[in-house]
Amino acid sequence: MRRPASTSSFGRVGPGHLNKLSTRWQKKFGEEIDQDLFYLISVERILHIEDFNEDGMWVIPSEYSDAEPDPLRNFAESIVEEMNSKHAEDVHRIYSIYVESDFQATEVKMIWVDRLGFDLHVHSGEGTFAARIPFTREVSDEKGVKSSFNMMSHHAWEVEKSYAAPEFEKVELLKKGYRNGYRQ
Repeated sequence: MRRPASTSSFGRVGPGHLNKLSTRWQKKFGEEIDQDLFYLISVERILHIEDFNEDGMWVIPSEYSDAEPDPLRNFAESIVEEMNSKHAEDVHRIYSIYVESDFQATEVKMIWVDRLGFDLHVHSGEGTFAARIPFTREVSDEKGVKSSFNMMSHHAWEVEKSYAAPEFEKVELLKKGYRNGYRQ
C-alpha cells in the first residue's frame, strides 16, 4: 500500500499577515519581497524517512508545529568547515576512539553538527559509512560545540596514548553510506 509522504494544503496569505511577514523578511534578508510570492502552507501529515532502506515514521502534526529549530542552525555549516579544515586529525581520532568498527578508515569527514552531536562520513576500502556521535551534554551555542569537541578530542587523545580509559559507550552502528551521491 502506497502512502503519501506528506499532505498539505496551500493558500494565499491574508492581508493581515502579509505586512508582518514582509517586514520580517526585510529585517532578516535586507531586501523587499514581492508580496505575490507569499503562500501559506498548512501541513497536515509528514512521513519522516531517515534512510530509504528503512521504514519511515509519521510525525504528529502538533509535534511538528511545536518543534523548536536547532540552536546551531545558523552556524553549523561553518563549524563543520572549520573542523574538517583545521581539526581533521582530531575528527579522525574521535572517530577511532568513539566508534566501534572492524575496518581501517582512510578518511573521516564531519558532515553535520547539531545540539545533540555530530555526523561523520567514514571512507574505507569497504565503502563509505555514516556514523553519529553524541555530545556528552546538549549544547546551545558555538562556544558549547567547541568546548564539547575539545573535551572529546582531548579525551580521545588520552585514550589513544593509554593515559586514560574510555569513559563512554562506543557508537556501534555504522550505516552504509554513499559514493559520488549514489547509494552503495
